[in-house]
Amino acid sequence: MIPQLKKLLIITYYWPPSGGSGVQRWLKFVKYLPLFGWQPHVFTPENPSFEIRDDTLLKDIPPQVEVIRFPIWEPYTIFSTVSKLVGKKPVSQIDLVAAGRKSLFQHITSWIRGNFFIPDARVMWVKPSVKFLENFLISNEITTIITTGPPHSLHLIGLKLKKKNPSLKWIADFRDPWSEWDLLDTFSLTDWARKKHQNLEGEVLKRADRVITIAPFHVRRLEVLSGRKVDLITNGFDEDDFTGIQKIKTKKFTIRHIGMVDELRDPKPFMLAAKTLAVASPDFSDNVVIEFIGSVNGAFREFVAQDKILSAMTVFSRPMSHADLLKLYGETDIQLLVLAHTTLAAGNLPGKFFEYLASGNFIFGVGPENGDAAEILRQTKGGIMIECDNAEKIKNSLQIKFEEWRRGSVEAMRDVSAFSRKELTRKLSDLIVQGLR
Repeated sequence: MIPQLKKLLIITYYWPPSGGSGVQRWLKFVKYLPLFGWQPHVFTPENPSFEIRDDTLLKDIPPQVEVIRFPIWEPYTIFSTVSKLVGKKPVSQIDLVAAGRKSLFQHITSWIRGNFFIPDARVMWVKPSVKFLENFLISNEITTIITTGPPHSLHLIGLKLKKKNPSLKWIADFRDPWSEWDLLDTFSLTDWARKKHQNLEGEVLKRADRVITIAPFHVRRLEVLSGRKVDLITNGFDEDDFTGIQKIKTKKFTIRHIGMVDELRDPKPFMLAAKTLAVASPDFSDNVVIEFIGSVNGAFREFVAQDKILSAMTVFSRPMSHADLLKLYGETDIQLLVLAHTTLAAGNLPGKFFEYLASGNFIFGVGPENGDAAEILRQTKGGIMIECDNAEKIKNSLQIKFEEWRRGSVEAMRDVSAFSRKELTRKLSDLIVQGLR
Protein backbone atom coordinates (compact mmCIF):
# COMPACT_ATOMS: atom_id res chain seq x y z
CA MET A 1 0.00 0.00 0.00
CA ILE A 2 1.42 3.39 -1.00
CA PRO A 3 1.54 5.78 2.00
CA GLN A 4 -0.54 8.95 1.62
CA LEU A 5 1.47 12.11 1.01
CA LYS A 6 1.32 14.83 3.66
CA LYS A 7 -0.06 18.15 2.41
CA LEU A 8 1.99 21.33 2.35
CA LEU A 9 1.27 24.85 1.01
CA ILE A 10 4.10 26.94 -0.45
CA ILE A 11 3.48 30.66 -0.89
CA THR A 12 5.86 32.12 -3.48
CA TYR A 13 5.84 35.10 -5.81
CA TYR A 14 8.24 33.59 -8.35
CA TRP A 15 6.88 30.60 -10.22
CA PRO A 16 6.99 29.44 -13.86
CA PRO A 17 6.61 30.87 -16.40
CA SER A 18 8.61 33.47 -14.45
CA GLY A 19 12.30 32.90 -15.22
CA GLY A 20 15.57 33.80 -13.55
CA SER A 21 17.24 32.50 -10.41
CA GLY A 22 14.47 33.58 -8.01
CA VAL A 23 12.14 30.83 -9.21
CA GLN A 24 14.62 27.95 -9.11
CA ARG A 25 14.83 27.34 -5.36
CA TRP A 26 11.19 26.45 -4.71
CA LEU A 27 10.52 25.01 -8.13
CA LYS A 28 13.18 22.39 -7.45
CA PHE A 29 12.02 21.78 -3.88
CA VAL A 30 8.51 21.18 -5.22
CA LYS A 31 9.91 18.84 -7.86
CA TYR A 32 11.54 16.58 -5.26
CA LEU A 33 9.27 16.93 -2.20
CA PRO A 34 6.93 14.10 -3.33
CA LEU A 35 9.93 11.72 -3.11
CA PHE A 36 10.07 12.47 0.61
CA GLY A 37 6.39 12.06 1.37
CA TRP A 38 5.02 15.55 0.72
CA GLN A 39 2.16 16.73 -1.49
CA PRO A 40 2.99 20.37 -2.34
CA HIS A 41 0.34 22.94 -3.17
CA VAL A 42 1.68 26.23 -4.57
CA PHE A 43 0.04 29.63 -4.09
CA THR A 44 1.37 32.27 -6.49
CA PRO A 45 0.20 35.43 -8.32
CA GLU A 46 -1.96 35.02 -11.41
CA ASN A 47 -0.55 38.13 -13.11
CA PRO A 48 2.88 38.89 -11.59
CA SER A 49 5.18 41.64 -12.86
CA PHE A 50 8.39 39.94 -13.96
CA GLU A 51 10.87 40.75 -16.70
CA ILE A 52 12.14 37.25 -17.54
CA ARG A 53 9.80 34.60 -18.91
CA ASP A 54 10.91 30.98 -19.23
CA ASP A 55 8.29 28.45 -20.29
CA THR A 56 10.86 25.63 -20.28
CA LEU A 57 10.70 25.57 -16.47
CA LEU A 58 7.10 24.38 -16.56
CA LYS A 59 8.33 20.85 -17.24
CA ASP A 60 9.77 20.63 -13.72
CA ILE A 61 6.39 21.00 -12.02
CA PRO A 62 5.17 17.52 -11.00
CA PRO A 63 1.74 16.75 -12.49
CA GLN A 64 0.24 16.03 -9.06
CA VAL A 65 1.09 19.54 -7.77
CA GLU A 66 -1.85 21.93 -7.48
CA VAL A 67 -0.90 25.50 -8.43
CA ILE A 68 -3.32 28.16 -7.20
CA ARG A 69 -2.92 31.40 -9.15
CA PHE A 70 -4.47 34.40 -7.42
CA PRO A 71 -4.80 37.94 -8.87
CA ILE A 72 -2.35 40.61 -7.71
CA TRP A 73 -2.10 44.39 -8.15
CA GLU A 74 1.36 45.97 -8.40
CA PRO A 75 2.57 49.56 -9.01
CA TYR A 76 5.27 48.79 -11.60
CA THR A 77 2.89 49.33 -14.51
CA ILE A 78 2.11 52.79 -13.12
CA PHE A 79 5.82 53.66 -12.90
CA SER A 80 6.31 52.53 -16.49
CA THR A 81 3.32 54.54 -17.74
CA VAL A 82 4.43 57.69 -15.91
CA SER A 83 7.97 57.34 -17.27
CA LYS A 84 6.58 57.38 -20.81
CA LEU A 85 4.44 60.45 -20.08
CA VAL A 86 7.47 62.43 -18.87
CA GLY A 87 9.42 61.46 -21.99
CA LYS A 88 11.56 58.72 -20.50
CA LYS A 89 12.22 55.27 -21.82
CA PRO A 90 10.10 52.52 -20.26
CA VAL A 91 11.50 51.87 -16.77
CA SER A 92 13.01 48.48 -16.10
CA GLN A 93 12.76 47.23 -12.52
CA ILE A 94 16.53 46.77 -12.53
CA ASP A 95 17.05 50.48 -13.27
CA LEU A 96 15.15 51.38 -10.10
CA VAL A 97 18.10 49.86 -8.19
CA ALA A 98 20.53 52.76 -8.48
CA ALA A 99 23.21 53.25 -5.85
CA GLY A 100 25.02 56.16 -7.49
CA ARG A 101 23.74 59.16 -9.42
CA LYS A 102 19.99 59.06 -10.03
CA SER A 103 17.74 60.97 -12.38
CA LEU A 104 14.95 63.01 -10.83
CA PHE A 105 12.49 60.34 -11.94
CA GLN A 106 14.59 57.61 -10.28
CA HIS A 107 14.75 59.66 -7.07
CA ILE A 108 10.99 60.07 -6.96
CA THR A 109 10.07 56.50 -7.87
CA SER A 110 12.62 54.93 -5.50
CA TRP A 111 11.45 57.17 -2.65
CA ILE A 112 7.81 56.22 -3.29
CA ARG A 113 8.74 52.53 -3.59
CA GLY A 114 10.73 52.64 -0.34
CA ASN A 115 8.38 54.67 1.85
CA PHE A 116 4.86 53.91 0.61
CA PHE A 117 5.14 50.20 -0.20
CA ILE A 118 6.44 48.47 2.93
CA PRO A 119 7.95 45.95 2.89
CA ASP A 120 7.73 45.94 -0.92
CA ALA A 121 5.58 46.65 -3.94
CA ARG A 122 3.62 43.39 -3.54
CA VAL A 123 2.16 44.32 -0.15
CA MET A 124 -1.29 44.95 -1.65
CA TRP A 125 -1.53 41.19 -2.26
CA VAL A 126 -1.37 40.34 1.45
CA LYS A 127 -4.93 41.09 2.62
CA PRO A 128 -6.85 39.38 -0.23
CA SER A 129 -4.48 36.40 -0.13
CA VAL A 130 -5.03 35.88 3.60
CA LYS A 131 -8.78 36.04 3.12
CA PHE A 132 -8.65 33.42 0.35
CA LEU A 133 -6.14 31.11 2.03
CA GLU A 134 -7.90 31.06 5.39
CA ASN A 135 -10.74 29.06 3.83
CA PHE A 136 -8.51 27.17 1.40
CA LEU A 137 -6.35 25.71 4.19
CA ILE A 138 -9.39 24.54 6.14
CA SER A 139 -11.21 22.99 3.17
CA ASN A 140 -8.05 21.17 2.01
CA GLU A 141 -6.96 20.13 5.52
CA ILE A 142 -3.53 21.73 5.13
CA THR A 143 -1.78 22.42 8.44
CA THR A 144 1.72 23.40 7.27
CA ILE A 145 2.73 26.40 5.13
CA ILE A 146 5.99 27.85 3.85
CA THR A 147 6.48 31.47 2.81
CA THR A 148 9.53 32.52 0.83
CA GLY A 149 10.83 36.04 0.35
CA PRO A 150 11.73 38.34 -1.22
CA PRO A 151 9.27 39.77 -1.78
CA HIS A 152 9.08 39.80 2.02
CA SER A 153 5.43 40.84 1.95
CA LEU A 154 4.73 37.14 1.43
CA HIS A 155 5.94 36.53 4.97
CA LEU A 156 3.16 38.86 6.13
CA ILE A 157 0.68 36.42 4.59
CA GLY A 158 2.17 33.70 6.77
CA LEU A 159 2.18 35.98 9.82
CA LYS A 160 -1.50 36.89 9.48
CA LEU A 161 -2.53 33.28 8.85
CA LYS A 162 -0.55 32.22 11.91
CA LYS A 163 -2.27 34.85 14.06
CA LYS A 164 -5.67 33.66 12.89
CA ASN A 165 -4.77 30.01 13.50
CA PRO A 166 -1.94 29.57 16.06
CA SER A 167 -1.92 25.79 15.52
CA LEU A 168 -0.85 26.31 11.89
CA LYS A 169 2.78 25.27 11.33
CA TRP A 170 4.70 27.96 9.46
CA ILE A 171 8.22 27.97 7.99
CA ALA A 172 9.64 31.32 6.80
CA ASP A 173 12.34 31.08 4.12
CA PHE A 174 14.65 34.11 3.69
CA ARG A 175 16.36 34.04 0.30
CA ASP A 176 17.75 37.51 1.08
CA PRO A 177 17.94 39.63 4.23
CA TRP A 178 15.07 41.94 5.11
CA SER A 179 15.72 44.98 7.31
CA GLU A 180 19.47 44.71 6.64
CA TRP A 181 19.10 44.12 2.90
CA ASP A 182 21.47 46.38 0.97
CA LEU A 183 18.74 46.93 -1.62
CA LEU A 184 16.84 49.07 0.90
CA ASP A 185 19.71 51.57 0.91
CA THR A 186 18.85 52.50 -2.67
CA PHE A 187 15.29 53.55 -1.75
CA SER A 188 15.94 56.68 0.38
CA LEU A 189 14.06 55.27 3.37
CA THR A 190 12.84 57.58 6.09
CA ASP A 191 13.60 56.60 9.69
CA TRP A 192 9.93 55.69 10.07
CA ALA A 193 10.02 53.38 7.06
CA ARG A 194 13.18 51.61 8.19
CA LYS A 195 11.72 51.10 11.66
CA LYS A 196 8.59 49.66 10.08
CA HIS A 197 10.70 47.12 8.20
CA GLN A 198 12.47 46.14 11.42
CA ASN A 199 9.21 45.74 13.34
CA LEU A 200 7.58 43.60 10.66
CA GLU A 201 10.69 41.45 10.30
CA GLY A 202 10.85 41.02 14.07
CA GLU A 203 7.26 39.77 14.16
CA VAL A 204 7.91 37.25 11.40
CA LEU A 205 11.09 35.97 13.06
CA LYS A 206 9.30 35.65 16.38
CA ARG A 207 6.09 33.96 15.22
CA ALA A 208 7.34 31.51 12.56
CA ASP A 209 7.80 27.94 13.78
CA ARG A 210 11.03 27.58 11.79
CA VAL A 211 13.20 30.10 9.97
CA ILE A 212 15.55 29.06 7.17
CA THR A 213 17.95 31.00 4.98
CA ILE A 214 20.49 30.41 2.23
CA ALA A 215 23.95 31.32 3.59
CA PRO A 216 25.92 30.98 6.87
CA PHE A 217 26.37 34.78 7.01
CA HIS A 218 22.60 35.31 6.92
CA VAL A 219 22.06 32.57 9.51
CA ARG A 220 24.28 34.48 11.94
CA ARG A 221 22.64 37.85 11.23
CA LEU A 222 19.07 36.54 11.53
CA GLU A 223 19.98 34.77 14.78
CA VAL A 224 21.29 38.06 16.17
CA LEU A 225 18.12 39.87 15.12
CA SER A 226 15.76 37.19 16.41
CA GLY A 227 17.56 35.58 19.34
CA ARG A 228 16.52 32.18 18.03
CA LYS A 229 17.94 29.29 16.00
CA VAL A 230 17.91 29.75 12.23
CA ASP A 231 18.48 26.83 9.87
CA LEU A 232 20.67 26.77 6.77
CA ILE A 233 19.56 25.33 3.44
CA THR A 234 21.61 26.75 0.59
CA ASN A 235 20.57 26.99 -3.02
CA GLY A 236 21.82 24.24 -5.29
CA PHE A 237 21.74 22.58 -8.70
CA ASP A 238 19.55 19.89 -10.22
CA GLU A 239 21.58 16.91 -11.34
CA ASP A 240 18.96 16.14 -13.99
CA ASP A 241 19.78 19.45 -15.68
CA PHE A 242 23.47 18.65 -16.13
CA THR A 243 23.44 15.08 -17.40
CA GLY A 244 23.58 16.01 -21.10
CA ILE A 245 26.09 18.85 -21.07
CA GLN A 246 29.02 18.35 -23.44
CA LYS A 247 32.25 20.29 -23.11
CA ILE A 248 33.33 21.93 -26.39
CA LYS A 249 36.70 23.54 -27.10
CA THR A 250 36.00 27.23 -27.59
CA LYS A 251 37.46 29.21 -30.49
CA LYS A 252 37.87 32.23 -28.22
CA PHE A 253 38.55 32.50 -24.51
CA THR A 254 34.90 32.75 -23.43
CA ILE A 255 33.86 34.41 -20.20
CA ARG A 256 30.17 34.44 -19.35
CA HIS A 257 28.16 36.21 -16.67
CA ILE A 258 24.60 34.97 -16.24
CA GLY A 259 21.86 36.94 -14.54
CA MET A 260 21.23 40.43 -13.29
CA VAL A 261 23.74 43.28 -13.36
CA ASP A 262 22.73 46.29 -11.28
CA GLU A 263 24.66 49.02 -9.51
CA LEU A 264 25.10 46.85 -6.41
CA ARG A 265 26.70 44.05 -8.44
CA ASP A 266 29.13 46.06 -10.54
CA PRO A 267 31.44 44.21 -12.99
CA LYS A 268 33.58 47.31 -13.69
CA PRO A 269 36.62 46.11 -11.64
CA PHE A 270 36.77 42.91 -13.69
CA MET A 271 36.20 44.75 -16.97
CA LEU A 272 38.95 47.26 -16.26
CA ALA A 273 41.38 44.41 -15.55
CA ALA A 274 40.40 42.78 -18.85
CA LYS A 275 40.96 46.09 -20.62
CA THR A 276 44.45 46.39 -19.11
CA LEU A 277 45.33 42.94 -20.46
CA ALA A 278 43.87 43.77 -23.87
CA VAL A 279 45.96 46.95 -24.12
CA ALA A 280 49.14 45.10 -23.15
CA SER A 281 48.52 41.98 -25.27
CA PRO A 282 47.03 41.89 -28.79
CA ASP A 283 46.85 38.11 -28.38
CA PHE A 284 44.46 38.50 -25.44
CA SER A 285 42.52 41.26 -27.16
CA ASP A 286 41.98 39.18 -30.30
CA ASN A 287 40.98 36.00 -28.48
CA VAL A 288 38.62 36.96 -25.66
CA VAL A 289 34.87 37.48 -25.52
CA ILE A 290 32.95 38.53 -22.41
CA GLU A 291 29.22 37.89 -22.56
CA PHE A 292 26.56 39.17 -20.17
CA ILE A 293 23.35 37.18 -20.41
CA GLY A 294 20.32 38.67 -18.68
CA SER A 295 19.07 42.01 -17.40
CA VAL A 296 21.82 44.64 -17.36
CA ASN A 297 21.31 48.15 -16.05
CA GLY A 298 21.73 51.10 -18.39
CA ALA A 299 24.68 52.64 -16.54
CA PHE A 300 26.89 49.59 -17.10
CA ARG A 301 25.86 49.24 -20.74
CA GLU A 302 26.83 52.88 -21.28
CA PHE A 303 30.16 52.35 -19.50
CA VAL A 304 31.03 49.57 -21.95
CA ALA A 305 29.67 51.35 -25.03
CA GLN A 306 31.82 54.44 -24.39
CA ASP A 307 35.02 52.38 -24.25
CA LYS A 308 36.26 51.24 -27.66
CA ILE A 309 38.36 48.39 -26.26
CA LEU A 310 35.70 47.01 -23.93
CA SER A 311 32.91 47.30 -26.46
CA ALA A 312 34.95 45.25 -28.95
CA MET A 313 35.24 42.29 -26.56
CA THR A 314 31.82 42.50 -24.84
CA VAL A 315 28.48 41.04 -25.86
CA PHE A 316 25.13 41.71 -24.19
CA SER A 317 22.51 39.01 -24.68
CA ARG A 318 18.87 38.98 -23.69
CA PRO A 319 17.71 36.64 -20.91
CA MET A 320 17.60 33.06 -22.13
CA SER A 321 15.56 30.05 -21.13
CA HIS A 322 17.15 27.83 -18.51
CA ALA A 323 17.40 25.04 -21.09
CA ASP A 324 19.43 27.26 -23.43
CA LEU A 325 21.68 28.43 -20.60
CA LEU A 326 22.48 24.84 -19.70
CA LYS A 327 23.77 24.21 -23.24
CA LEU A 328 26.07 27.23 -22.99
CA TYR A 329 27.83 25.86 -19.91
CA GLY A 330 29.60 23.42 -22.21
CA GLU A 331 30.85 26.26 -24.40
CA THR A 332 32.21 28.46 -21.62
CA ASP A 333 35.71 28.73 -20.14
CA ILE A 334 35.12 31.11 -17.24
CA GLN A 335 31.95 31.74 -15.23
CA LEU A 336 32.08 35.31 -13.98
CA LEU A 337 30.54 35.85 -10.55
CA VAL A 338 30.17 39.43 -9.30
CA LEU A 339 28.97 39.86 -5.73
CA ALA A 340 27.39 43.03 -4.38
CA HIS A 341 29.94 45.63 -3.27
CA THR A 342 28.20 46.11 0.09
CA THR A 343 28.55 45.10 3.74
CA LEU A 344 26.36 42.05 3.03
CA ALA A 345 28.56 40.72 0.23
CA ALA A 346 30.02 38.06 2.52
CA GLY A 347 26.63 36.34 2.50
CA ASN A 348 26.04 36.47 -1.26
CA LEU A 349 25.35 32.92 -2.46
CA PRO A 350 23.20 33.45 -5.56
CA GLY A 351 21.43 30.52 -7.12
CA LYS A 352 23.56 30.67 -10.28
CA PHE A 353 26.68 30.12 -8.16
CA PHE A 354 25.73 26.47 -7.60
CA GLU A 355 24.97 25.89 -11.26
CA TYR A 356 28.37 27.40 -12.02
CA LEU A 357 29.85 24.80 -9.64
CA ALA A 358 27.94 21.96 -11.31
CA SER A 359 29.05 23.08 -14.78
CA GLY A 360 32.69 22.21 -14.01
CA ASN A 361 33.80 25.58 -15.40
CA PHE A 362 36.25 27.75 -13.48
CA ILE A 363 34.45 30.37 -11.39
CA PHE A 364 36.11 33.77 -11.39
CA GLY A 365 34.57 35.62 -8.46
CA VAL A 366 34.86 39.30 -7.62
CA GLY A 367 33.86 39.80 -4.00
CA PRO A 368 34.96 39.26 -0.39
CA GLU A 369 37.72 36.70 0.02
CA ASN A 370 36.44 35.79 3.49
CA GLY A 371 32.79 35.33 2.47
CA ASP A 372 30.57 32.28 2.12
CA ALA A 373 31.07 31.93 -1.65
CA ALA A 374 34.84 32.13 -1.27
CA GLU A 375 34.76 29.39 1.39
CA ILE A 376 32.78 27.04 -0.87
CA LEU A 377 35.18 27.74 -3.74
CA ARG A 378 38.09 26.78 -1.47
CA GLN A 379 36.33 23.62 -0.30
CA THR A 380 35.38 22.47 -3.80
CA LYS A 381 38.41 23.91 -5.62
CA GLY A 382 35.88 25.39 -8.01
CA GLY A 383 37.49 28.77 -8.60
CA ILE A 384 38.83 31.94 -7.02
CA MET A 385 37.39 34.95 -5.22
CA ILE A 386 39.21 38.30 -5.37
CA GLU A 387 38.38 41.55 -3.59
CA CYS A 388 36.90 44.12 -5.97
CA ASP A 389 39.60 46.70 -5.15
CA ASN A 390 42.52 44.34 -5.90
CA ALA A 391 42.93 45.28 -9.56
CA GLU A 392 46.40 43.73 -9.88
CA LYS A 393 45.31 40.33 -8.58
CA ILE A 394 42.23 40.31 -10.82
CA LYS A 395 44.43 41.10 -13.84
CA ASN A 396 47.13 38.55 -13.00
CA SER A 397 44.61 35.78 -12.27
CA LEU A 398 42.76 36.47 -15.51
CA GLN A 399 46.01 36.30 -17.44
CA ILE A 400 46.85 32.95 -15.85
CA LYS A 401 43.48 31.51 -16.87
CA PHE A 402 43.94 32.83 -20.42
CA GLU A 403 47.34 31.13 -20.69
CA GLU A 404 45.85 27.88 -19.37
CA TRP A 405 43.15 28.13 -22.04
CA ARG A 406 45.88 28.60 -24.66
CA ARG A 407 47.55 25.39 -23.47
CA GLY A 408 44.27 23.48 -23.46
CA SER A 409 44.24 22.82 -19.71
CA VAL A 410 41.19 21.02 -18.32
CA GLU A 411 39.54 21.79 -14.99
CA ALA A 412 39.88 19.11 -12.30
CA MET A 413 36.82 17.18 -11.14
CA ARG A 414 35.09 18.60 -8.07
CA ASP A 415 32.70 17.07 -5.54
CA VAL A 416 29.59 19.25 -5.26
CA SER A 417 27.09 16.52 -4.35
CA ALA A 418 26.17 18.26 -1.07
CA PHE A 419 24.51 20.98 -3.15
CA SER A 420 22.29 18.76 -5.29
CA ARG A 421 18.63 19.80 -5.23
CA LYS A 422 17.55 16.30 -4.23
CA GLU A 423 19.89 16.25 -1.23
CA LEU A 424 18.82 19.74 -0.18
CA THR A 425 15.14 18.70 -0.43
CA ARG A 426 15.88 15.77 1.87
CA LYS A 427 17.25 18.27 4.38
CA LEU A 428 14.17 20.48 3.95
CA SER A 429 11.86 17.53 4.52
CA ASP A 430 13.65 16.70 7.77
CA LEU A 431 13.23 20.30 8.94
CA ILE A 432 9.53 20.30 8.12
CA VAL A 433 9.06 17.09 10.14
CA GLN A 434 10.95 18.66 13.07
CA GLY A 435 8.74 21.74 12.78
CA LEU A 436 5.63 19.59 13.15
CA ARG A 437 6.75 18.25 16.50
